[in-house]
Amino acid sequence: MSNQRPDNRAWLLMLPAMSVLGIVGLVPLIAVFNYAFFDIFTLQSRFWVGTEWFAELVGTPDLYAALGRSLLFSALVVLVQFPLGIAIALMIPRGRLAGSLVLMLVAIPLVVPWNLIPMIWLNLLHPTYGTVAQMFDAIGFDFDYKFNAVHTYALLVTVDTWHWIGLVVILAYSGLSAIPPSYYQAARIDGASRAQVFWHIQLPKIRPVLLMALLLRVIDSLMIYVEAFGINAGGPMGATAFLSLELGEEINAFNYGPAAARSVLYFLLVLTVAWLFRVAMQREVK
Repeated sequence: MSNQRPDNRAWLLMLPAMSVLGIVGLVPLIAVFNYAFFDIFTLQSRFWVGTEWFAELVGTPDLYAALGRSLLFSALVVLVQFPLGIAIALMIPRGRLAGSLVLMLVAIPLVVPWNLIPMIWLNLLHPTYGTVAQMFDAIGFDFDYKFNAVHTYALLVTVDTWHWIGLVVILAYSGLSAIPPSYYQAARIDGASRAQVFWHIQLPKIRPVLLMALLLRVIDSLMIYVEAFGINAGGPMGATAFLSLELGEEINAFNYGPAAARSVLYFLLVLTVAWLFRVAMQREVK
């Protein structure tokens, strides 16, 4: 048996990254936690209120209504993007130039700046020169995302899918590419159908990757702001006023204390979701 002690000096190489992470991530987080217990007029003029903002926030039905709308949007996003992303990944040829080109194409929306996304789609839906609006006119479909909540949700899910489907496709494709060819050879020998190969080989093998993609998409969809605000600002009649938009209203109204308390609650919500996914992934590994 070797008596050599492990060399932990490699951890020193992480110090610069951990220092930057502490400054840009941990310090603002501590500040927000601190502000949540004050009534703030200016940073120099603030008064201790304890847990008053938290009690007020959890006692109002608006918080739960916004949470319900956010969870509904996240569920719609997951139900649309994962079957679609997996289907696209299955159709992409592996190990060929065409496959690489398709992956590059689906990844393009991922690098589009967030503030441009609602502008792009609102231009497509412009009643005078919008391409999509003219297509709806041609088939006689009255698409009204400004005053019809169902249409607004449909548009937001479409916009979010266009933006993020590339992430699901790339992760699913990477999982499929990692499956050893011997699995497919054994399936061919056994005479397995295409559906049986998917359910008994491909889906179980890519499940850990899909769980990671699911975690990223759920957390990100819970924080959607730019697209929802840019397209209908929470309308119609507050039907798309998600958690993030409610927080934005608090900040725009200079209610920094309640906004900080709301941020802390959202942070705890995201932590809970991440912890649940971590437990699920650990069970998957076992």
